[in-house]
Amino acid sequence: MEDIENIIDDINLVEPDDFAPDITIDGKDLWEHYHIVAEKCQTLLRIDKFLTTKIANISRNRIQQAAEAQCIIVNGKAVKSNYRVKPFDDIRIVMDRPRYENEIIPEDIPIEIVYEDEQLLVVNKTAGLVVHPGHGNYTGTLVNALAYHFKDNPEFDVSDPRMGLVHRIDKDTSGLLVIAKTPQAKTHLGKQFFDKTTKRQYVAVVWGEMRDETGRIEGNIGRSLKDRLQMTVFPEGDMGKHAVTHYTTLENLGHISVVRCQLETGRTHQIRVHMKYIGHPLFNDARYGGDKILRGSTSPKYMQFIQNCFAICPRQALHAKTLGFVHPVTGKQMDFDSEIPKDMVELIDRWREYANTYKK
Repeated sequence: MEDIENIIDDINLVEPDDFAPDITIDGKDLWEHYHIVAEKCQTLLRIDKFLTTKIANISRNRIQQAAEAQCIIVNGKAVKSNYRVKPFDDIRIVMDRPRYENEIIPEDIPIEIVYEDEQLLVVNKTAGLVVHPGHGNYTGTLVNALAYHFKDNPEFDVSDPRMGLVHRIDKDTSGLLVIAKTPQAKTHLGKQFFDKTTKRQYVAVVWGEMRDETGRIEGNIGRSLKDRLQMTVFPEGDMGKHAVTHYTTLENLGHISVVRCQLETGRTHQIRVHMKYIGHPLFNDARYGGDKILRGSTSPKYMQFIQNCFAICPRQALHAKTLGFVHPVTGKQMDFDSEIPKDMVELIDRWREYANTYKK
């Protein structure tokens, strides 16, 4: 299913991260929107016609769009809209996001738009903003905000898989995201992420002092066999998918460090999982154990200091700071930078004060 890699991908940090996918095909995490098994007596029929008779309130054109986006899977393989359904065919419509249980309602949610033209826009997402509706978050998401932003643009449909978010970041990670406004832009940008030609740097606060100024973390990442909501590193064998993170130590501050991470690949929770793998979980990352006191003393004063730090930055301390790609139409290199958010700045300042006192 190599063609699907360019359309339905987890080449970036997948959002939302609060629930597991329905199925995994060729190592790809996908959410099943429809599942139909053709009957024994089924006559040969184009799949676009077949599905319009099986799915309520859906047009043939919409089915054809789904096939074009490689979202229709028959017996484990993507098919085109002219595929002829046979008896017992196992047919699934899948996407890289959960099924929207309700109509996507445009909501006037403030979003910071860093750049916009006819092909794309870049936003600086705030921590706590869910990207896709689903799993109890059917409103108040970035997709709802985009629906409002594009409410007067008849060419943009937030439900159309051929356009929209090209990559994702976790709910509690802040930073830069690019959204495609046309199918051409989605395909072009998606290929850049797949080919690893984009430029992405993150800033993170991690537990422990880093011994090396720079480093490279390599280890296959896949879903944990013990907890489907967690990812883990499989250092040996064929499990998981190849993942590489490069890091640079910016500051060592007592019992924590500030690091810059450069993604060579982009797997689900990659930075969070890789940093835990080398013994440096992200500060206050509840999913991967960073919300506990992992370094330092057990004195009441220190424990209170840590609790205050958790309150200052009540999420994993991770920010997608830079994003670079080639414009899908002009061919111009586009590079964007964003400020580290206030909660992380205050957290780092507190640790600087602590480190100065600790060293004396």
